[in-house]
Amino acid sequence: MSFLVIVPARYASSRLPGKPLADLAGKPMVTRVVERCARSGAREALVATDDERVRDAVGDAARVVMTRADHPSGTDRLQEVAEQLGLADDDIVVNVQGDEPLIPPAVIDQVAENLALHPDCQMATLCEPIDSAEDLFNANVCKVVFDVNGRALYFSRAPIPWHRDGFAGGTGADLDLSGGRWWRHIGIYAYRVGFLHRFVGWPPAPLEQLESLEQLRALANGAPVHVAPAREPVPGGIDTEADLARMRRYLSEADRL
Repeated sequence: MSFLVIVPARYASSRLPGKPLADLAGKPMVTRVVERCARSGAREALVATDDERVRDAVGDAARVVMTRADHPSGTDRLQEVAEQLGLADDDIVVNVQGDEPLIPPAVIDQVAENLALHPDCQMATLCEPIDSAEDLFNANVCKVVFDVNGRALYFSRAPIPWHRDGFAGGTGADLDLSGGRWWRHIGIYAYRVGFLHRFVGWPPAPLEQLESLEQLRALANGAPVHVAPAREPVPGGIDTEADLARMRRYLSEADRL
C-alpha cells in the first residue's frame, strides 16, 4: 500500500498565533510533527502552508508545498496540494494535524490501511475510549458513534450516546465508563483524492455548521466514513498556551524525542 502524509500548517491560528513555529526542545512544532510522520510507512510526509515563515522553519526536514491563503480548513488545503501534485483519484492521503508532535507513526499507518481495506468508504479516521466524565461532557472533546461494520453514525460535541438513566443528574459523575460505550474522535483522517475533490465542492452542511465539525459534511452528503479504535494511545494536540507549556515540560524532563 502506498500513501502520502500531508501536514497542514496554518500560521494564523486563532487560539495560538504562530503555533507551527512554537519552539519544542529546540525545534519548531511543525518540524516535530513532520518528523514523526516520516517514521510511518508513507512514501513521503510533506507540509502544506501559505506562510513563508513556516516554509523557512521546516527547511530541509520535509518538502513544503505553498498553498493559497484563503482556505477555510485544512481539508481544503490538502485538496489543493493533491491538485498541485497531480495525484490520482485512487491515491490515499493522510491528514495529520500540525499540532500533534507526539502522533504515533503506527496510527498513521493504521488509518491509511483501514481506508485501503474498505473500498466502500470514502474516508477513514480513528477513535479511543473515553474514560472520564469530564471528557465525556467536555464540548471540546468530539465524540463518535459507529456501527458494527465500523461506519460512523454521527460525530458530536455532545455526550453521545445519551445514557437515559445514567445521565439523569446531568453529569454522569457516578457512571461506569468502562466497556467502550463512549469514544473520543481522534482528528486524523485518510482520504481518497477523488473524494477530496468532491468534498471541497460541497457547501458546508447545516449539521456541520451547528456543531462546528467539518467531518459531518461527509455524513450529510451520504459519504461513508470508516472509524476504528486506534492501535496505540494518541496524546492530545496543542491548542492553548497551557498545552504548549505542558508539552515543553514533557520534552525537557524526559528528552523523549
